[in-house]
Order: sequence, then C-alpha cells, then structure tokens
Amino acid sequence: MDFDLTPEQAQLRDAVRALGRSYGHGYYVARAKAGEPTTELWADAGRLGYLGVSVPEEYGGGGGGITELSIVCEELAAAGCPLLLLVVSPAIVATIVARHGTEGQRKRFLPGIADGSLKVAFAITEPEAGSNFHRLGTVARRDGDDWLLSGRKCFISGVDEASYVLVVARTADAATGRLRPALFLVPTDAAGLTRSKLEMEIVSPENQWLLYLDDVRVPADALVGDEETGLPALFTGLNPERITVAAMSAGTARYALERASSYTATRQVWGRPVGAHQGVSHPLAHAAVQVELARLMIAKAAGLYDAGRDVEAGVAANLAKYASAEAAALAVDTAVQALGGNGMTTEYGVATLLGAVRATRIAPVSREMILNFVAQHVLAQPKSY
Repeated sequence: MDFDLTPEQAQLRDAVRALGRSYGHGYYVARAKAGEPTTELWADAGRLGYLGVSVPEEYGGGGGGITELSIVCEELAAAGCPLLLLVVSPAIVATIVARHGTEGQRKRFLPGIADGSLKVAFAITEPEAGSNFHRLGTVARRDGDDWLLSGRKCFISGVDEASYVLVVARTADAATGRLRPALFLVPTDAAGLTRSKLEMEIVSPENQWLLYLDDVRVPADALVGDEETGLPALFTGLNPERITVAAMSAGTARYALERASSYTATRQVWGRPVGAHQGVSHPLAHAAVQVELARLMIAKAAGLYDAGRDVEAGVAANLAKYASAEAAALAVDTAVQALGGNGMTTEYGVATLLGAVRATRIAPVSREMILNFVAQHVLAQPKSY
C-alpha cells in the first residue's frame, strides 16, 4: 500500500525495491555471518544516488528530504537487506552538517556521504548516561586552537567502516561554567581513539562498538558550527534518526509478512493451505494492520520534518518509532509462528530478523522513554523521571 507520493517518490520506491531484491535477504545474512559489511549494496546505492537523496543538490545530493530517505530505508528493508548505516551517515550526520555545519564542513563531508564514498558514524550513547544525554560524561576542553576529547561511548554502530565519527561531547559555558553539548567530527584513526567490539546476538553486517577517547586532539574546525550549535544540531539529527529507524522497521515487518503469507497460502496440510485457518491468517492480518498504521505515522513524521515543523515532527517521530518497532516485533514473531519449525531455519529468512526487531524497541530510544514523552508532552501529565 502506497501513500500520497509524488511521481518522483513513487519512481524512487520502485527503483530502490528493485535494487534491494537484486541482493535479497540471503546476501544480507551471508555477509552478516561472514562478519563482512554489505560493501557491494552500499556502493550500488551510492552510485544510483539513493544514499544522498536527502543531501542538498549543491553538495552532490538529490535535494530531497527525510521522506525520500525513509523510502530508501523502508524499501531496502522490505527486500530483506536493511542498511543500518543509512540511519547514521545520511540521516543523522548529513542532516546535522547540512543544517548546522560551516560551509567548509558541508563541502568536505556532504559529497562523500551522498555518493557513499564516505561513512560517518555517530557517538552519543554512554555506559553511565543511558537515555539521559544531559548526563554525558564525554568532555571537550580547549588546548590552544585545538580541542581535547575524553570519555567513553557504547553501542556505536559501524565505526569500523567509517572514516569519521560525529562525537557528542560537552564543553564548559564560559559565562556560567555549566556543561553544554557540542558535536565534533573526529577521524576514526585519531591518536587516542580506540575501540572494542561488542558481541551482539543480532544477525547484522554492522558491528557495535565501545569507544574510548583519551585526550583525542582535533583541530578547531572539527567542531560542528560553533559552540552555540550543539543542542539545536543534536535535535536536528535525532528526529531523522527516529523516522528512518521507523521506516526500516516497517520495511522489515513487510518483508516478514510477505515471506509468511506466501508460505501459508501454499503450504498444504490436511488437504488445504494452512492460511485457510483463521488461527493462522488472523494473526498475520492483525500484524499487517499494525504495520500499515505505523507507515502512516512515518509518512506524517517525515512530512512534518521536511516542512520545517520541528516541534510537531518531534512528537510524530516518537510516535512513528514506537508504532513501527511494536509492529515489526509483532510481524516477525507472527511470521515465525506461522511457519512453524521452518520459521526457525535460516533458509526461510524470518528468524534471522528476531534480534534486530527486538533491538528497535530499545534503540535509539526505548519504548518506555517514548511513553514518558507522550504522557508528559501530549497528555500533559507530570514528569515521571
């Protein structure tokens, strides 16, 4: 089911779907189990302009918005080969740099992000801070014209594939002495920056990492924008992150339901397809309803963001992320159950999704924190944390 897409957006959806299906879930799983990145798919997506659909045209992109990038995320996932770094490099980093970076930073980073030749990771999460980014312990202090960054980060996706990582640190406000967020583009081979792999029970080509910053020295132009940019820049990136994660979840759910419904429509038991039994078909139908409702919210959130209605987009992005994560978890679990024992095999391609869809109920923001947000900001309830 498509929504009110422009002809260009509809063509984009069809083209990305074709690219994704030319690779498929088998390719994705094989790369994940071999511990190898999806280099070929990423390169093709970059060459065809899909990675840069939301990057401004003057920097080599397609000049679209988060709506277009969500289409790319969803359709690749619907083909069984989601690209997690789409959420990181184009959605978070490119959006932040395009809106808040200096002209030099835009020229330096955006063309490479758009064509896929440059990957930039994103580092905000910390072991002690959890969901409370106001308590980040990574600090940046001036040393002459340079900055020195020290701290720890965790669950940093794909930093082993990236040339840079956008690090969220805190600097001291000269007037008040209070710490405030600041964002730095740090080379991944910088002296003092080390990493340790986190072993995850998720079938994914992208790895998760712990990062350690020990007086990592970066030049003044590594700071995104200026010292006043940090907080607005951070929120500029977090809403696209939630919207594109939601789109990827919706695509994964569509893939699982397609696999399951194809199976149940043809699998014969006692002389009839198992899908003829309401005990099988109704759970699949219920999951399909939840997925389509989530897709509507994703479309709304992306449309609001692209229209510059940031406050409303923030609410919608949270709702979209919540709805899509719940729908994806339901769809994949229902698909596994519908396939019975086959649902747990690698061959049938649904159990391989279980870890990823479970993780989307936790990251990049947990379902509980979204419910806190809705209770406080939508329903005007007292703050609970």
